[in-house]
Amino acid sequence: MGADREIVVAGGAVVTGGARGSVLPDAAVAIRGSRVAAVGPLGEVLAGHPDAEVIDATDRLVMPGLVNAHTHLYSALARGLTAEIEPSGSFVEILEHLWWRLDRALTHESIRASALAGALDLIRNGTTTLVDHHASQVTIEGTLGTVADALGEAGLRANLCFEITDREGPAKRDEGLAENERFADGVEGGADHGMLTASVGLHASLTLEDGTLERAVAMAERFGIGCHVHVAEDRADVEDSVRRSGGRVVERLHSFGVLGPKTIAAHCIHVDERERALLKETDTIVVHNPQSNMNNAVGCAAVPTLLEEGALVGLGTDGFTASMFDEMKVANLIHRHEAGDPRVGHGVGPRLCLENNPVVASRLFGKTVGVLEPGAAADLIVLDYDPPTPLETGNLAGHVIFGLTGWMVETVIVNGRSVMRDREILTVDEEEVLADARACARDLWKAM
Repeated sequence: MGADREIVVAGGAVVTGGARGSVLPDAAVAIRGSRVAAVGPLGEVLAGHPDAEVIDATDRLVMPGLVNAHTHLYSALARGLTAEIEPSGSFVEILEHLWWRLDRALTHESIRASALAGALDLIRNGTTTLVDHHASQVTIEGTLGTVADALGEAGLRANLCFEITDREGPAKRDEGLAENERFADGVEGGADHGMLTASVGLHASLTLEDGTLERAVAMAERFGIGCHVHVAEDRADVEDSVRRSGGRVVERLHSFGVLGPKTIAAHCIHVDERERALLKETDTIVVHNPQSNMNNAVGCAAVPTLLEEGALVGLGTDGFTASMFDEMKVANLIHRHEAGDPRVGHGVGPRLCLENNPVVASRLFGKTVGVLEPGAAADLIVLDYDPPTPLETGNLAGHVIFGLTGWMVETVIVNGRSVMRDREILTVDEEEVLADARACARDLWKAM
């Protein structure tokens, strides 16, 4: 949209988001270009922006667009998969029997289809920013550009990386390194810097040789970005690290310089006290993915302890779902279930998603993302939520966990651009995208 064009989302309750977030009744948000221009009482904002286009949000809930801090769009075409998959009795077998077979079968066509179909799901569930970890170990060159182009069409903000691994041999490892370098060189500091950034993707310690870690970290340092890596998701990762290095996963990664304030350490389930201290000391971003972890039966991260110790913990879906609302609910339940104590984990889900994920996104994009305040990125959602009880500053978490769902999202604005209005996708042809995804899924399943 034009740099001076203005929109006012008017009426309803406005959730400002962030650690100091509040709920403003009968309020409005003004957008100028790609930034939030004002947030405040309805009459005051309307008077200050008399020529703005007005989106009526009366009796609605207005929130910052949600951030998904760890996902895998390439898995979108696996829904309902009918390929012959051997039963898996461990996490490593799940990788070998399903995900590594799928990523080897992906083509540019199916990668684009999965990115677009996944983007539609995210938009409909109120996510405006995603941190994606892509893998396609046969089709490598140019794949991040394929994903980026699809997300650009859909209208989402994204941090992207390609999964570097040694599991397919040195040639494919080198192609993975080159793909991360090519993409980072193209987007960091470029014209799309506001909507697109890069990380250096790493699979996990158990499939990475020492020399690969050294090269990946050197690349990240050269571009001033972080790494995005799965950390101690399963005990097999810990056992492998101890065999390789004599140290646990976080210790091994730290010894190569992988950790840091722009690095995402996804999962961090099987970490001990020393490793938690390293994550805190390096200000590394930990991302919790409770639904995926439960599905893979790998365990539950000690998130309440990590938070108490001062680590930055965000929330992701790991490709399991497109709904951050669902993920918040599960994150709020799993820790009290694990502890057998209803006092544990209160408010964890909303804290990770609504307070910490904006910190994560703001680090990765170099500007304020995930909150509604003047100067922040103009990413917001409007939900059809007329609460049966008072909604006010101090009780938002209760409404998030027990009231809000993704299907309530009506309107989505990203970077000042309307990508969905009154539940109608405005940026791409939804029927065409889904028909193409179904056709690509059939071909993908056959290829597996």
